[in-house]
Amino acid sequence: MGRTNMDTIRVGMIGFGANTRLRHAPGLLACPKVTLEAVCNRSLESSQKAAKEYNIPKIYESWQQLVEDSTIDAICIGTWPYMHCPITLAAFENGKHVLTEARMAMDDNEARQMYAASQQHPELVAQIVPSPLGMRAHKVVQQYLATKIGELREVVVLGTNDAFAQSDTPLHWRQSGPYSGINMLALGIIHEPLVRWITDPIRVLASTQTFTPTRFNNETGQQEPVGTPDSVQVITELPCGARGIYHMSGVVHHGPGPQIHLYGSQGTLKYVMAPDDKLYFGAASDSQMEEVNVSEDLAVSWRVEEEFINAIRGIEQIEFNNFAKGVRYMEFTKAVEQSALTGQTVDLQYSA
Repeated sequence: MGRTNMDTIRVGMIGFGANTRLRHAPGLLACPKVTLEAVCNRSLESSQKAAKEYNIPKIYESWQQLVEDSTIDAICIGTWPYMHCPITLAAFENGKHVLTEARMAMDDNEARQMYAASQQHPELVAQIVPSPLGMRAHKVVQQYLATKIGELREVVVLGTNDAFAQSDTPLHWRQSGPYSGINMLALGIIHEPLVRWITDPIRVLASTQTFTPTRFNNETGQQEPVGTPDSVQVITELPCGARGIYHMSGVVHHGPGPQIHLYGSQGTLKYVMAPDDKLYFGAASDSQMEEVNVSEDLAVSWRVEEEFINAIRGIEQIEFNNFAKGVRYMEFTKAVEQSALTGQTVDLQYSA
């Protein structure tokens, strides 16, 4: 990839929100010979604040200027989804590696553009920040699927909360179509770990409902349309013939948090991913399910930024997540939206 292990990698930060502060900036700085070279946030004031906090030498008022800086090797995109595609395309054109926040893009069309651009620049690393859900027990889930549950028959995906249960709750940016694009509550962040373990669905039938069609936007001071549903139900078909049921909601009191249930011919595996992050298994002959011990040697920890830097240095390949995986989950989300709008089953043919 044009670098040796001894080279300093200079990263430009575009967008410096909560997740960048929590994970990406500290994670990148924890890697040897990595510097945060420049920053461009939503305002000059917020860029200056980030630069001071993290000793970043350069501040840019436009992301285009940062991308064109020839001293920068890689871009970390921490913006809302509406900026992911244009920044990524420009970064590739300027010879820069890309680590972008999820969701990958506003919609499946943008995702395919980003994937195509990454294919045109195979020398550059292209990574999407993965869902943190399901990561700890990732290897154990793979083992149990291969050895203990038998033939997969049914999948249940749950992700409910009461974040939008009250009609006077202000509009969240994730509910804003112009900023967030196609978004189905927690669908993407829970579906993504699921397809780390099983094959992507090939058919969907979906239903959605928005109970509060407009909300007050604190930034604009106006009532604005809600661009995402409050409740999502999806039925899926997998290539192996198994069926899946998804229930996502932002208006459910005391409902189940993020969970994935895998029902097989010989047993059941349930992953309660938040808040407990616990895995349970019960064989067909067991009287009840028991918690699965995730040993230290099998536990997977967050190392996304390290993975990105190592990929740039040619040490490892991207596992969590490459652009091909991102395209597929964007195409799945689009199929859910299309099915909900038409009331018809939608067949999926993935482009990556």
